[in-house]
Amino acid sequence: MLKPGMIISDRYEIIDKVGSGGMADVYKARDQRLNRFVAIKVLKPEYSSDKSFVNKFRAEAQSAAGLSHPNIVNVYDVGDDSGLHYIVMELVEGITLKRFIERKGKLEVKEAVGIGIQIAQGMEAAHDNHIIHRDIKPQNIIISRDGKVKVTDFGIAKATNSNTITSNAMGSVHYLSPEQARGGYSDEKSDIYSLGVTLYEMLSGKVPFAGDNTVSVALLHIQGEAMPLRELDPEIPVSIDKIVQKCMQKRPERRYHSASELISDLKRAISNPDGDFVQIPAFVSSDSPTINISDDLNKIKNGAYLDEDLRDTRNLQPKKVSDDEDEELDTVDSKVEKFFLVGSIVTIVILAIVIIVSVMWFLSRTKDNNPNGTNIEASISPSPSITQGPTQEPTGVMYTVPDVIGLTQEDAESSIRAKAEKADVRFTEEFSDTFETGKVMAQYPQAGNEVEETSVVILTISLGAESFEVPNVYGLTEVQADKKLNELGLKLLHEYAASDEIESGRVVSTNPERQTPVVSGDTITIVVSTGPENVQATVPNLIGLTEADATKALTTAGLVKGSVSYEASDTYSKGQVTYQSNTSGQKVDSGTVIDIIVSSGSAQSGSSLFVGQVTVNVNPFDYTDATEAEVVLEMDQDGEITNIFEGNVSASDFPLTVGDIVSDRSSVGTVKMYIDGNLFTAPGDTETTWNVEFAAAEE
Repeated sequence: MLKPGMIISDRYEIIDKVGSGGMADVYKARDQRLNRFVAIKVLKPEYSSDKSFVNKFRAEAQSAAGLSHPNIVNVYDVGDDSGLHYIVMELVEGITLKRFIERKGKLEVKEAVGIGIQIAQGMEAAHDNHIIHRDIKPQNIIISRDGKVKVTDFGIAKATNSNTITSNAMGSVHYLSPEQARGGYSDEKSDIYSLGVTLYEMLSGKVPFAGDNTVSVALLHIQGEAMPLRELDPEIPVSIDKIVQKCMQKRPERRYHSASELISDLKRAISNPDGDFVQIPAFVSSDSPTINISDDLNKIKNGAYLDEDLRDTRNLQPKKVSDDEDEELDTVDSKVEKFFLVGSIVTIVILAIVIIVSVMWFLSRTKDNNPNGTNIEASISPSPSITQGPTQEPTGVMYTVPDVIGLTQEDAESSIRAKAEKADVRFTEEFSDTFETGKVMAQYPQAGNEVEETSVVILTISLGAESFEVPNVYGLTEVQADKKLNELGLKLLHEYAASDEIESGRVVSTNPERQTPVVSGDTITIVVSTGPENVQATVPNLIGLTEADATKALTTAGLVKGSVSYEASDTYSKGQVTYQSNTSGQKVDSGTVIDIIVSSGSAQSGSSLFVGQVTVNVNPFDYTDATEAEVVLEMDQDGEITNIFEGNVSASDFPLTVGDIVSDRSSVGTVKMYIDGNLFTAPGDTETTWNVEFAAAEE
């Protein structure tokens, strides 16, 4: 096992181990060449000598290296170092979806759908590049700290134009598609099935199929039916339940044909959760690409998968499959096909009889009621499910249907009854982004048609735009929030405000607030953080103060001492501040740097300046457990005390040399050291004071 500090290929420095899988360990490392943190997946030593494992490991990098998408973990490099095979990947700080589900028990519907959309977007990018993941499961989904969902571990992915018959290395049995469990052909729809199982687990908190061992779970994927989500939780919307059911159909052709279709329905389910728009095909084609392979089928029965995810976690031996179960497993496809074939024939015969009887009955009524060949269409009611009183007996009197689109319900009915008092006017309601609430948005029959005065007229009344809750975009970046709200048809305004809690560029709040009902077209104001508010500070008067006192005054005011220079002065004594870069009383931002000039003594002719330096050769950190401290060097020259150094230092800064010490006297100065405000004294005879000898400054 690699240890922190080890370097791979003279480039990647191991920082820490972050995870372990069936074949490889994952480490956090630093790329010394590009100075960035990465994740390195290293093949375990016991597999390094096995060519098949090494080839499979390299295939993972080849599968994912060509993919670049926000919802896929990027692969940067692949290599080996002295028999150590590794893949270098993007480091995503976060947790796996599996751990996230375990922490929360189960996810809220909108949260689960949002994660599902991002997973599907990553799958879509892979499928567009002819790559099938074949191991979609919560353990291979990472949720980063900023909420971004990323698909990782293309360990058993294969190109769709290569042989995609299931091999020994299969994904976790709880998320396998039936065709993978049978050892059959797998394609993009296999990933969609696994995503359906993942959605099921997010929404219910448990996998749809569980058993004592991997064999029983695999058989359930082939033969069993998962309990519908709404039976587990009636609060789950109908559309979400049907989306998951469609993803988890046993036959691939009954699932979504592509990830883009799934994404479209998931997005639609957010705005219309109770909508009946998910269509699961009733019949299946007979040209399914599923191929039964006896060798892989026997592996299901024997539980002999090499992937540790498929092994029973309690070391249970797989139960032996009986002969009856074996026969049923091998013939399940043919039984299903026969069932649908017989069902199709019976259904067609029944429909044909119903149509013939209906046409004969309709023709007989038309002949009785329209002996002169009047308009037959007028006697047909398009919506027998809408009931509002009995249909009146035909009178044979005809009228032209007026145009009532855009009128109120009352005005539309009055307009029709003005033409035909006995008209059977019925109403239905639908949401509309175009017509105001209470206005007629559609009519049947259409305006201008001639119908019998007692015929049914159906008016569809607008309920106005369908409302939905403002999504939670708090904490997202401005771009992310704009995209999420624009997809719902909302108009956006932006405001900016300081925040001590939300970092700059992220959303602080919205107006209306999150979860407030709105409709498409409403205006939402997004409040974006500009970061902490700048605190103003007042510049103190430093003139006449010593350098040490000036430093304290600036610190108290929330300001920072900048550069210090020395100039002769006839007005101020040596060591006093003669100039400050910002005027006393001025308002500036907290943390502003203030430069000062300190008097070096009188500028009268005949005066001289002397310069010296001192080296502190005793390391105070040799006598303490601290690694960093504030150090002050104080010089006593003829009774005049001057600070010649002040700052935070560490052990590596010693020996500490301070040069360019200016004085107007040539006498030797004595230097003492203070550590965090305390005078430094070392045990024994160790020197704890140092002398500064001065020489005349050069002209």
